[in-house]
Amino acid sequence: MIKSPLILSIETATDICSVALAKGEKILCTKTSTEPNSHSKLLATFIQEVFANYGDSLRKDLNAIAISKGPGSYTGLRIGVSSAKGLAYALDIPLIAIDTLKILAHRAKIKYNDCYYLPMIDARRMEVYTALYDENMNVLKDISADIIEGDLYENYHRDKKIVVVGNGASKCKEILSKDIYIFDGDINLNAEYMTWLALDKYNNKEFEDTAYFEPYYLKDFIAKKSVVKGLY
Repeated sequence: MIKSPLILSIETATDICSVALAKGEKILCTKTSTEPNSHSKLLATFIQEVFANYGDSLRKDLNAIAISKGPGSYTGLRIGVSSAKGLAYALDIPLIAIDTLKILAHRAKIKYNDCYYLPMIDARRMEVYTALYDENMNVLKDISADIIEGDLYENYHRDKKIVVVGNGASKCKEILSKDIYIFDGDINLNAEYMTWLALDKYNNKEFEDTAYFEPYYLKDFIAKKSVVKGLY
């Protein structure tokens, strides 16, 4: 097993498009955009720029590709996973998949010790994709699409604060108003937050079947009526 593997991480589960290159625990380069609906335009460019920054020869030294697998945006996940699978297949290297909500929870844990962690991804209206993790990253409440109500998570908190993060958190702040909650709007998805989780999976050889891997959408895709003239 390689002591400090070179891993490219890709995160496209929300409006944020992000790529990070890391060697072991050391992050070498990141590229991030918060421009909505930009994944198809920017992802391939970001990947090329990340390699170019450290010499394109690094591409042949890459040991694995890590992808944020969902839940999240159907289109974003599809673009990210397709790119990750294509690279992993072309370079004949392992594909690593990481739960998107766990990426947020792990980042929250680094900032807030001895708490519970409630990552939220916006799923439109008052619904969010979420899960609840304890201080050891054990799942207390499985991943689900929740319509937010005031007492939905109160039975879990016991004597610990619940840290709420992600792009779905802000719309829940008025409803989850009790002092058991800590809202942190600065913690959102970024490929660099995948580094330690990806390294752990690499060391444990937790790889996906590249040919058959699919994103975790959680809910079925519902196509909307096009607003483009000529397509409705």
